[in-house]
Amino acid sequence: MEYRIEQDSLGKVQVPADALWGAQTQRSFKNFQISSEKMPLAVAYALALIKKAAALANLECGKLSPEKANLITQVADEILVGQHDEAFPLSVWQTGSGTQTNMNVNEVIANRANQLAGAKVLHPNDDVNMSQSSNDTFPSAMHIASLSAINQQLLPELEALMKSFKQLETKYQSIIKIGRTHLQDATPLTFGQEVSAWRAMLEEAQQMIIESSKHLYQLALGGTAVGTGINAPEDFDQVICRKIAQLTATPYKPAPNKFQALSSKDSVAFAHSSLKVLATSLMKIANDIRFLASGPRCGIGEIVIPANEPGSSIMPGKVNPTQCEALTMLAVQVMANDTAITIAASQGNFQLNVYMPLLIHNMMQSIRLLSDGMHSFNQHCVTGIDANPTKMTENLQNSLMLVTCLSPTIGYEKAAQVAKYAHQQGLTLKEACLAQNVLTAEEFEQICQPEQMI
Repeated sequence: MEYRIEQDSLGKVQVPADALWGAQTQRSFKNFQISSEKMPLAVAYALALIKKAAALANLECGKLSPEKANLITQVADEILVGQHDEAFPLSVWQTGSGTQTNMNVNEVIANRANQLAGAKVLHPNDDVNMSQSSNDTFPSAMHIASLSAINQQLLPELEALMKSFKQLETKYQSIIKIGRTHLQDATPLTFGQEVSAWRAMLEEAQQMIIESSKHLYQLALGGTAVGTGINAPEDFDQVICRKIAQLTATPYKPAPNKFQALSSKDSVAFAHSSLKVLATSLMKIANDIRFLASGPRCGIGEIVIPANEPGSSIMPGKVNPTQCEALTMLAVQVMANDTAITIAASQGNFQLNVYMPLLIHNMMQSIRLLSDGMHSFNQHCVTGIDANPTKMTENLQNSLMLVTCLSPTIGYEKAAQVAKYAHQQGLTLKEACLAQNVLTAEEFEQICQPEQMI
């Protein structure tokens, strides 16, 4: 491999000749060869957006020449359309401030701009990082990357899944089945009502995500090193946030207290907590579906789910609820990510939190898992769910909890005796009532009507 020599404040470094990054990126690449998790590209894109907005803001504030501002915005646009993805190779497990990733973006923009200009026009620190610090750009990039992924990926998939459940709810609103509480038989409801709970759970999670995400609109930009705004022009925070808002059509605004914005990561923790709520809802829904579909002959078997692939390497003809299993596994991962985020967010020391790469890695993984997982679950399971009315009716008629509708007539104690006697003797409720002379056949038929119990 051919190399070129780059230099930073620590001295000279060999960098691959064709790499757009510089000395500081190369040092990080060499010193943090830890595991396989790379900094999400969404963070590099968010930083590129910030660099573009900073160039425009610095131009407006009279700190940067039009030539330099144009070069920075041109390269930032190249990054934002994915032209230089290979230029961002750094590990998540690096400096806790994200400084090395910020410098990675600074160096790529400077080196690419100098290629375009045919001369060394830009310096990564003096020009690309002008009026900024990693301490305010990286947390701002975290907010931008998270909010963009939530709005563009997560919420559309959540909306599509809710729509599918709404269609199931409408389709099966009149099929009566037995309810279950404590994993035991309970009073009846319709299958549509059962599905409505799944849909409503997702709607509530959706509202929590939207509400918690509002805190991500506040950006730390303008705080620079510790929150004082040193080396940034007056009102730079207002100008750069206005530029970002214009570029993204999103109402970003300066964080009112930059000291809090740099040292606290509560906004990220709060936003992710709503993703955890969605994960818990998806876990419950997937478990309900796979239990209701259990069987096909020796389980509950009240619904039928798509047979997507053979389920066993040894048992011919077996089909498993694989989409439910994938969804519950990723839900567990999101819950685990939330635990890590909670711990990391609590570790801000003095003027900076130095767990930020972990925070954004977990956030972006959770968004990606939930988005992809809901899409797969919807396409390969939910849209293919069919009710099994025969099994639902069989279970309904066999349930002892229809006895609940007898209580107002014969009393709780007598109803309980009838249910226990029916269970012990293997009788239906009607047969038990007749055997114990509690009700006549006509009285039982008049009182015990499942359609009146829903």
